[in-house]
Amino acid sequence: MDRNDDKLDAPKLLRDFLVYHETIQGHSKKTADEYYLDLRNFFRYIKLERGLAPRTAELDQISIDDLDLDLARSVTLSDVYSYMSYLSRDRVKHANSPSSGYGLEPSARARKIAAIRSFYKYLSSKAKLISENPMQDLDAPRLKKSLPRYLTLDESIQLLEAVDEPNRARDYCILTLFLNCGLRISELVGLNLTDVREEQLRVLGKGNKERMIFLNGACRAALDDWLAERSQSAAVDRNALFLTRRHTRMTTDAVHYMVKQRLKKAGLDASLYSSHKLRHTAATLMLQNGVDVRTLQEVLGHENLNTTQIYTHVDNAELRMAASATPLSKVRRKKQNQSGGQGMSEPGGGANSGG
Repeated sequence: MDRNDDKLDAPKLLRDFLVYHETIQGHSKKTADEYYLDLRNFFRYIKLERGLAPRTAELDQISIDDLDLDLARSVTLSDVYSYMSYLSRDRVKHANSPSSGYGLEPSARARKIAAIRSFYKYLSSKAKLISENPMQDLDAPRLKKSLPRYLTLDESIQLLEAVDEPNRARDYCILTLFLNCGLRISELVGLNLTDVREEQLRVLGKGNKERMIFLNGACRAALDDWLAERSQSAAVDRNALFLTRRHTRMTTDAVHYMVKQRLKKAGLDASLYSSHKLRHTAATLMLQNGVDVRTLQEVLGHENLNTTQIYTHVDNAELRMAASATPLSKVRRKKQNQSGGQGMSEPGGGANSGG
């Protein structure tokens, strides 16, 4: 089984790349871990295809300790596409599950493409170890676009109104921040007391990028209630904003579990929604109520506008009104008359009216 600290034993070429991502790019340890696992699997495949490992060897058992610049430089686009074919056909979906099928989904393959592309961009543009980037024209798998699932306004209110004891003040505050501010779960569990600054909330997002979110009346009231209760707790982590019943900082798993339980309590389908779907809900409700997409990008902490624009496809009453506002919206095709002719009706006049 892969361990996240395995990357400490990675060959120097990969270690330098991962250090660059964590220290210069500001990516999280989790992101660096995922990049390492993806690249390790890729170079295991390359070694197997090049005859640098026994043909009978299991892919997950092949060592890449000897990975050097010569091998990395020799990789071509054809090698990567061959690897993608292997992933889509022969790779076990869940390595530790006896009932797992074969073939990774396009989203999983796209993540591995991103790791490979980033590695070769580093080698060519940053470390200057190769003169040309062989992955410059690497295409990612085409992803099926799907609208994010979200709660309606009535369902959101239903969820909040169903919150009861125990931990009512804490859970109500967490749900309120999710639904009003669109926080990521990692951002929420990372909040400290000092991040609450009167009418603003300091949030540390992806890549350790800081942003300030304005708190509306509902958020401020929910925070005040929770802070009054929290002040009576002997916190193990004195900085943490949200605490467990054991007075330790809440983890992502604890928040995930709480959200699922609160959804069930509210009579909502917990299998369809999660803490991340509450982030989708916040984004959708803001957009439906007049927030422009660039402002929404700032609130959500998206680096690219394209990420935010998925929310522009939701049903929007204003878009419906715009479609009906054109004077042509009332033009209808005129039914065929008895003489066999047909015309087009016009607003305020017949098809054959003179003018």
